[in-house]
Amino acid sequence: MKINKEYDLICAGGGIMSATLALMLKIIDPDKKIIIFERLEKVSQESTKAWNNAGTGHSAFCELNYTPLQDDGSVDISKAINVFQQFERSKQFWSFLVNQGLIKDPHSFIHSVPHHAWVRGKDNSEFLKKRYEAMSSHFMFETMKYAEDHDTLRKWFPLIMRDRSDDEVMAATRMELGTSVDFGALTEQYFNILEEEFDVLVMRKHEVKDIDPDGPEDWSAIVENLETKEKFYYDSQHIFIGAGGGALPLLQKVEIEEKEGYGGFPVSGQWLFCKNRNIVEQHDAKVYSKAGVDAPPMSVPHLDARYIDGKKELLFGPFAGFSTKFLKEGSKMDLPKSIRFDNIPSMWGVFWHNLPLTKYLIEQVQMDHEDRMNDLQEFVKNAKPEDWELKIAGQRVQIIKRDQEQGGILEFGTDVVHSKDGKITALLGASPGASTAVHIMLNVLKIAFPEKMETPAYQRKLDQMIPFWNKDVRDDESGFKKVQAKCSEALKLEARH
Repeated sequence: MKINKEYDLICAGGGIMSATLALMLKIIDPDKKIIIFERLEKVSQESTKAWNNAGTGHSAFCELNYTPLQDDGSVDISKAINVFQQFERSKQFWSFLVNQGLIKDPHSFIHSVPHHAWVRGKDNSEFLKKRYEAMSSHFMFETMKYAEDHDTLRKWFPLIMRDRSDDEVMAATRMELGTSVDFGALTEQYFNILEEEFDVLVMRKHEVKDIDPDGPEDWSAIVENLETKEKFYYDSQHIFIGAGGGALPLLQKVEIEEKEGYGGFPVSGQWLFCKNRNIVEQHDAKVYSKAGVDAPPMSVPHLDARYIDGKKELLFGPFAGFSTKFLKEGSKMDLPKSIRFDNIPSMWGVFWHNLPLTKYLIEQVQMDHEDRMNDLQEFVKNAKPEDWELKIAGQRVQIIKRDQEQGGILEFGTDVVHSKDGKITALLGASPGASTAVHIMLNVLKIAFPEKMETPAYQRKLDQMIPFWNKDVRDDESGFKKVQAKCSEALKLEARH
């Protein structure tokens, strides 16, 4: 086994999280020595790849699960506000990269696509109106539109409104600030910048197999060259585990007590995508509706116009599948091997308290093409089976963590697990994931480099990169609106009317 020189940061995983962290740190402090390891031949091939993720700039415009109805009849928009701010930080960072000439064409990864929430039935329409009233009263969402009349809805999404009865009760909201983001294309550009502009070493077909302490200050990553089967030690002051579904198995090998009790539950995503280009061109919107009874938040059905590799596509879903793999290119032994003595109570607690979710997944796995077309026809009444084909998306590993009351709880967000001294950080979980990568990595920087993040030099650079990196937009409405307008201009985002 060979020993290599020390680095300031080692990143395990070649997706958007590692790329975002490395690029932000290199821009702030070019002298930092960083190395990134990716087990596949190419970067951004798992959850980051466009076909494997939601492709929506999650800004809380259309996701109804971010705005729950309370027992008193009010709508809680606090999570929507937080997600909105987090996505805006991503836009600010992207704008900085464009303005610096590091990204040449923003349309290589981001496009304007209006976001809609759409519901049917009297009760759902009343809820949506309450949600609209709560959100539109806040300056972040003041441009939101609401409609119940079919004429307006036909203008917003004609494909969905075709062949509908005039007396069908429905309602929708619209945000023209919505976006479609190809996170795979964006991440590839991040890696190009890292390698060409900052000389960061990106080791493809290399896998981090273990992480061990190396004295009181450093850690060693044991890395295998998957072609030669040679193993190497790489020493670093900080190691970030951003390997998507592969993060949990690697974290479980690290000798830190904070990993205890964590488990993972893998769910695979599936989409119907439209093969008929004529139909694709008839829909220029993202339309989210309500998830079914006992369905998890990630299953919210939506008809999605996306730009993938520069080409407009139309997808409907998601549908859930099940595999014991934690990665699309993983092993069927991933789930069994992840079950440890310390997380058995968590895993059992989640299973016992989520029996409806288990039932839902079993029903999803049993679906055939006709069943999926029936769901699609709730959105597009005249959809024809021959125009749509099933595409398998990526694997999601939902977080399972300890809970005193239930033994374990299943979380659908993301969680940064870290050692007390911040030397080891690991990202677990999924949605909204890529959309909020900049916000999440800002938190990782604060954990890993707390002293540096408090220096004037770091803070000045962060102010240039992400003007609202460390402040709430609600504290400076006019300043935020100016920054937002500049971001829209830099990213060539234009409202669709």
